[in-house]
Amino acid sequence: MSHLLEVKGLEASYGPTKVLHGLDFSLDKGGVTTILGANGAGKTTTLRAISGMVTRKGSIALDGAELTNLQTSDITRKGIAHVPEGRGTFVRMSAEDNLRLGSYSRSDKAGIAEDMERVYNYFPILKQRRNQQAGTLSGGEAQMLAVGRALMLQPKLLLLDEPSFGLAPLIVQELFEILKKINVQEGVSMLLVEQNASLALDLADHAYLLETGNIVISGTSESILENETVRRSYLGY
Repeated sequence: MSHLLEVKGLEASYGPTKVLHGLDFSLDKGGVTTILGANGAGKTTTLRAISGMVTRKGSIALDGAELTNLQTSDITRKGIAHVPEGRGTFVRMSAEDNLRLGSYSRSDKAGIAEDMERVYNYFPILKQRRNQQAGTLSGGEAQMLAVGRALMLQPKLLLLDEPSFGLAPLIVQELFEILKKINVQEGVSMLLVEQNASLALDLADHAYLLETGNIVISGTSESILENETVRRSYLGY
């Protein structure tokens, strides 16, 4: 399987504070990779660096095309959609208008309408709430809206930052089942940051463990699940 995303020597910083210290990792086409680690390890910063939202150095390539010197809007047009922690919905706009914003870079009206229905098929509750202000949605509905808006970009790669955060267990289970469907049925690759390591490893086929901005363990999800350090520190057994 060929690589969709290749990251080499990635450094990232906020002002004078360096957070990432030369990460090397890759993600296969159609694959799901998760980044695990404690709070402050650099997981969210990794996603932000790929999206061009922080000062960064190194090489980030999507399908062989270098992204490192591009602006966030151009990276989005290349096929990377970022679902940030905290949803990032426009609270005064309707759910449907939020979805339409996801297609801002597209001009194919028929395709946009088709993708809108596709999103509603994945998330039927959003169709029921289509005219409702996004700020009045429940946490689970808002997260579904954020994922749906990202899908409207027709992404090659979906960056997901803590999608389970603040959600009830049943909603989390439903959301992750839908993410699996999107990956399997449409071949959308995913890079997932998730505090719930068990949940993340169940969805992902490959994993990296970050500590203080460095990758310390990597491998298939199965091998990571068998790693004693990971089991003790992140899985609780």
